[in-house]
Amino acid sequence: MASRMLKKTWVILAIVIIAVGTIVGIALSRNSSSPSDITLPIITWNETTLSTLEGTPVVLNFWSIGCPACRQQLPYLEDVAEQSGGQIKVIAINMADNAANIQKFFGEYEPTMIIALDDNGKGFVNYCRDYENPGYIPFTLFVDSEGLVQYVKIGAFTSEAALWNTLNDVFGITIP
Repeated sequence: MASRMLKKTWVILAIVIIAVGTIVGIALSRNSSSPSDITLPIITWNETTLSTLEGTPVVLNFWSIGCPACRQQLPYLEDVAEQSGGQIKVIAINMADNAANIQKFFGEYEPTMIIALDDNGKGFVNYCRDYENPGYIPFTLFVDSEGLVQYVKIGAFTSEAALWNTLNDVFGITIP
């Protein structure tokens, strides 16, 4: 009987250890670099996190200089940043080029939208995984004022009107 009681104690102890290990593992896997709060260097050499923009709808767009569809869509995003009057923050996240090439690409032009650099590609990879993108760009996420992704677009908007229509559908924001 004592042997049976000892065996039962060991089984219960093993179950408790496994449960605690699982809980600790889950807690450790949730860190501040999760896709909802990646840290991005801004081309102006400051860093920001998505959580600092809470309270404002955000359009996150992953792009690269070598992507023709991305380059075609950038003016639409810039127009939204200009015309929204601060109602929407647009962050164009370059995930393939270095800061010097991005600055050269824009030249003397200073965009209204935030130009960020995902220099290690971690943010892009995380968002692709979480939102079922096999790795295509442009890749745009519409994040509401509470920090929740409300809509995902894989591929380019074919016109500025299409982008504004999506903004209206997702955030209720129309062309000013």
